Amino acid sequence: MLFSEEILQLAAKIKLVIFDVDGVLTDGGLYFTDDGREIKKFNVKDGLGISILVKKGIEVAVITGRNSVIVADRMKSLGVNHVYQGRMNKLETYENLKMALHITDEEVAFVGDDVIDLPVMNRCALSAAVADAHDEVLAKARLVLSKNGGMGAARELCDLIMQAKGIVHDFSSVKQ
Repeated sequence: MLFSEEILQLAAKIKLVIFDVDGVLTDGGLYFTDDGREIKKFNVKDGLGISILVKKGIEVAVITGRNSVIVADRMKSLGVNHVYQGRMNKLETYENLKMALHITDEEVAFVGDDVIDLPVMNRCALSAAVADAHDEVLAKARLVLSKNGGMGAARELCDLIMQAKGIVHDFSSVKQ
């Protein structure tokens, strides 16, 4: 994907990338086994991009309205230390995380897919929406990614940030 100079300049300043989970890191489907256990599908390309960002010292977080052991396990495997689940008020969590990390709005990218994400998207410097996001989110996002949630959209944003910061892919000790 080609990015405008404005988007590249914004991405070069990013120190924290925040992802919603359902509909961004997954396809947004809710899948259950016969015995009622929830399962989720994550994209390995998204995982590699996130893992590289973490290894290069860029903070990565997830803020999601749902609770899932699967999400906690997946983020732990990628080295993501900032995992906030069951957070319907994402803006409050966002503000607390920024304060804890001593980061400003201009240093944050957020990827969302639905209206619950808009308060954070309206505040951060680089708001991105997955291609299949809600229409209102698509209209408000500074960047609309070309891929759907769970289908490599998170990797697109990771690649943008790596490109803007001149980060070279180093595949030693990264996880997918």
